Order: sequence, then C-alpha cells, then structure tokens
Amino acid sequence: MLIKRSPNGIELPFSSEITSREVYESRRSFMKQIAAGAIGSAALLEMANREAFAQGVNPKLAAKLNPSYSALDKQTPYKDATSYNNYYEFGTDKSEPAMYANTLKTRPWTVTIEGEVKKPMTLDIDALLKLAPLEERVYRLRCVEGWSMVIPWIGYSFSEIIKKVEPTGNAKYVEFVTLADKKQMPGVGSRVLQWPYTEGLRIDEANHPLALLTLGMYGETLANQNGAPVRMVLPWKYGFKSAKSIVKIRFVKEQPRTSWNLSAPNEYGFYSNVNPEVDHPRWSQASERRIGEDGFLARKRKTLMFNGYADVAPLYAGMDLKKFF
Repeated sequence: MLIKRSPNGIELPFSSEITSREVYESRRSFMKQIAAGAIGSAALLEMANREAFAQGVNPKLAAKLNPSYSALDKQTPYKDATSYNNYYEFGTDKSEPAMYANTLKTRPWTVTIEGEVKKPMTLDIDALLKLAPLEERVYRLRCVEGWSMVIPWIGYSFSEIIKKVEPTGNAKYVEFVTLADKKQMPGVGSRVLQWPYTEGLRIDEANHPLALLTLGMYGETLANQNGAPVRMVLPWKYGFKSAKSIVKIRFVKEQPRTSWNLSAPNEYGFYSNVNPEVDHPRWSQASERRIGEDGFLARKRKTLMFNGYADVAPLYAGMDLKKFF
C-alpha cells in the first residue's frame, strides 16, 4: 500500500502549527479575549469564525490530522497552492482564479442532495461543517496537464453523506453540480465548457474512504480560488474530477455526463484515474512537475499509478483501464 503513514505511530502536527500564516497572528488578541470567558469551545470557534469573516480572512478550522491518509511528501507552500489554479469559472490562466475569485460569495451557501435517496436534504455550509468530525489529510493531487501539489485538506469521507441520505438500490452514480453565476464568475460567460460544471463518480468510488468532502485547507476554510466553500478531493484521479463550489449532489441511475468529457471525449474519460500508461492525446502522462518544489528545468518525477494510492485498485479489478480511461 502506497498511502504513507506517520512513523512509529507518532501523530503529525496540524498544518496550522507548521504553516506560517498571518491570519493566525491577526486573531491572536481576539482569541485571548474570548478564551478568558466561560464559553464552550464550539461557541468560541463560532465567534472566532464570525470575527474572521468580518475581517475578510479565512476562519481557522479545528481538525485532527488523520495519519492513515496523509502523505509524508513535502507540502506545497500555501502561496503556491492558492496562486496556481485551474478554475475556469474565473479564467483559464493559472493566475486568474486568485485575481478574480474574490467576487465569490460563500455565505449563505446551501447544498441540495437529491435523486435516488430515501432522505433527500438541503444543508447549509454550517450544517456540512458539523455533519461529521473534521479531519486533516495530506493528499497528493495531480493535474492532467502534468503538474502536482501536496496539500493538507480538511473535511471528511464522502461516505458520511451517503450514510445520511440512504441511497436506494437504483443509485449507481453520484453527480456533482457546481455554481455557475455570471455575476460572481466572469469565466462562466465563455464557451470553453458547458455550464454549470458537472462531475460524476460511480457510487462505490464515492464511498471509498479516500473520497473527501472538503471544507478547508492549511488549517482554514477553503480559499475561494481553491473551490470554496465545499468541494471534492479525489487524490487518485486527475484534479478536474474534484468538483469545486458544489451546490447540488444527485444520486442517479445512469452515468452522468461530465463537463470535460462533453467538451473533449477523446481526451477526458469519465474515470480519469491517474494512469501513467495512458497518454493524453497531446502529451505523455508518465512524469509530473511538483509545484513549489521543482523548477521548470528540474528533473520531473515519475508518475505513479493511481497517483500512488494503491488502495483504490480493487475498484477497477477486471477493467481495461486504457478503454475506461
């Protein structure tokens, strides 16, 4: 198994303890003031988050590191992870999401869960934050364009959602629908993709423990350009499979039509597993460049099957992964 764990069972530190962030310093005096009162921890966190939103910074999230699902690779610096992004709703250049995503309003925010489920529901962002204990997981994420990052994400397994809504026997796939608002997202007016952006998984893929419903990164809520306030992170698939700014989740009978597969079906298959043996029609997938660590002229890394997450291999037993790419 290629998922790396902490040696000797030693618990690794939270990302907020090892990542230098001005936001922690700016709230220090505020936290000291409210901590002096006889207020419960949940109320303290809520007050701190309200203060953070008022100051225009990302609130801190309390999440314990899960070493069973945390790669020991060197983490990508926060600055790189939040300034080099694919988020076409805010532009196709890697720098544009960081420049323009400030227009995204992440509160109020609701996610509707519907379709082939016994208990459909609509949850606001605060309910999602409380639905299950938050974990920090350090995942490698590889882009189909040949670059990768290592990011400490915060969330919980999507299986927690599946348990709550109780899918019927007809539910074979899960479809994710994202926000498409021209007022907030300048890129939605372009014809580069069909909007809203949609993605999908087989239900057994969505139920795998690695499939993370993600609400934060680097000890904070998600940065807008990284898919705030809620997204998926699927570390064994190419990055575009991890839908950002989700507003609807549908459990469906038939395989959903996904945005990149509709746009270029010969280049982007439904499964989109990281597979160095299947080249993109326009470039090799055998190697990758780690953002924030390797320079453009540095030797590239060898790409690993399933991005190194061998635990998912049984999901595809007996499948021709060159046909179902």
